[in-house]
Amino acid sequence: MLKVSVKWQKELFSNVEVDTTQSPYLFKCQLYDLTGVPPERQKIMVKGGLLKDDADWSKVGVKEGQKLMMMGTADEIVKAPEKSPVFAEDMPEEELAVAVGHSAGLVNLGNTCYMNSTVQCLHSVPELKSALINYPPPNRSNSVDQSSHSLTVATRELFNDLDKNVRPVAPMRFLTALRSKYPQFAQLHNGVYMQQDAEECWTQLLFTLSLSLKSPSSSEDSDTLKRLFGVDLVSRVHCAESGEESTETESVYSLKCHISHEVNHLHEGLKHGLKSELEKSSPALGRSAIYTKDSRINDLPRYLTIQFVRFFWKRETNQKAKILRKVDYPLVLDVYDLCSDDLRKRLEVPRRVLRDEEGKKAGLKTTENSSTSKDNDVKMTDAEGTSNGSGDSSTSAPVEGPPEKEKQLTGIYDLVAVLTHKGRSADSGHYVAWVKQENGKWILFDDENPVLQREDDITRLSGGGDWHMAYICMYKARDVSI
Repeated sequence: MLKVSVKWQKELFSNVEVDTTQSPYLFKCQLYDLTGVPPERQKIMVKGGLLKDDADWSKVGVKEGQKLMMMGTADEIVKAPEKSPVFAEDMPEEELAVAVGHSAGLVNLGNTCYMNSTVQCLHSVPELKSALINYPPPNRSNSVDQSSHSLTVATRELFNDLDKNVRPVAPMRFLTALRSKYPQFAQLHNGVYMQQDAEECWTQLLFTLSLSLKSPSSSEDSDTLKRLFGVDLVSRVHCAESGEESTETESVYSLKCHISHEVNHLHEGLKHGLKSELEKSSPALGRSAIYTKDSRINDLPRYLTIQFVRFFWKRETNQKAKILRKVDYPLVLDVYDLCSDDLRKRLEVPRRVLRDEEGKKAGLKTTENSSTSKDNDVKMTDAEGTSNGSGDSSTSAPVEGPPEKEKQLTGIYDLVAVLTHKGRSADSGHYVAWVKQENGKWILFDDENPVLQREDDITRLSGGGDWHMAYICMYKARDVSI
């Protein structure tokens, strides 16, 4: 890594890093952040003429401490008007970012759409942004290695840049930290960085943040990522041959929607994903045997992540192949029937409260009898709320509690982000993010290009052809105060 100085107009930028393992275009992106001069307008004088985007650094001959001259005109700086009215083109960029109702796009740094789409989806979680703002804590845990710390800091800074800008942001620091922590994302083919699997990027990033953002406190609330994304499962493991049966528990950050010829809807795929067969040693038989594993959700997160298992390893071609089958998914998802009996009991009161609240909004008269209707006939078409709290499921109306009411989940979720893939292989094609903004509008983030979308367009990403199809869906829990 070389350090040079760059003179542009009357300004001199010292100690600008040059990564000679990457193309000069990335160096121009750095200068774009410093000067506001877009890469296509930059004219950088080097030995032999102008620095080209695809030049070979070894032939350019740049040396440590060398002074480079750059010419080019920066984008026009938006100045705040002195008089009313205030027009959008007159706003400072930070205010303009708020006014347009969505954050900035991300520059594709060479087959990095998998990363850009992952970042845009997770950036839509305000609780995650709040946790990152407070990182690192005063007493940072020594168990967090330097590469994890660097990736967490880079995530915090990138989220901050996205919130403050309208122009596309070049995520160079984040990409460098990601590849440092997980070298598989730096794989090259014929000298070009390869496309990667967005789900793997999503999983690895959440794993790193779960370690970094975990408080040294032993309280349950200390695990920020688990509270936001963690799903607790309880499983019955049974061997029909020997009659053995056991119970297992585990925590995961996503549910899997398994796709087969029987699956036409997300709910069906989730049910398939919660049932599996495994082969393991049977103490009773003294040999390996087949066990069935039947899982149920035992605790819910604020954000439920679902992966459509669309890719499988095809031995004939020695690569990941894609299942193109159409699988519909709802804007409102009710997972009540996927929950354990214990969790269902805890959900009864919050769901009843939610039904009453929704009834009042619709102008319906709620009675004591109607609020005790069975929970298991709540359908996704009329889903009402979310709660993970505990409570008595008696038929009497809830008594007044303490002044401060607790937010509880109900097992009902609203779709807030969809990460889609277009193409036939996980390691090729193109990834984009479709994200619901706080104002209720949907934005398609296709790298640096944010585009407004209609809500009807979102449910058409269910597959069945070569168009963009849902790979990861993120749902946000509805909650009630009890």
